[in-house]
Amino acid sequence: MPINTTTDQELSWQETALCAQAGPEFFFPAPGSSTREAKQLCGACEGRVACLEYALTHDERFGVWGGLSEKERYRLQRAQN
Repeated sequence: MPINTTTDQELSWQETALCAQAGPEFFFPAPGSSTREAKQLCGACEGRVACLEYALTHDERFGVWGGLSEKERYRLQRAQN
């Protein structure tokens, strides 16, 4: 069984994140649905960079994290390697 190694400090950005004010369906839309509104909200969020770093570090494969969709995060990771 994997051990959760996430620290409270790594998640502190969630306390002020704008996504906490919207429902999960906003950031995890049905396949083929637009992510535009979620990305706009992310763009105004002060926790966007930390959120994106968290998603990349923890290999989040679904939803909008840090203003990027699954495909955009995948392309970013490939470009960094």
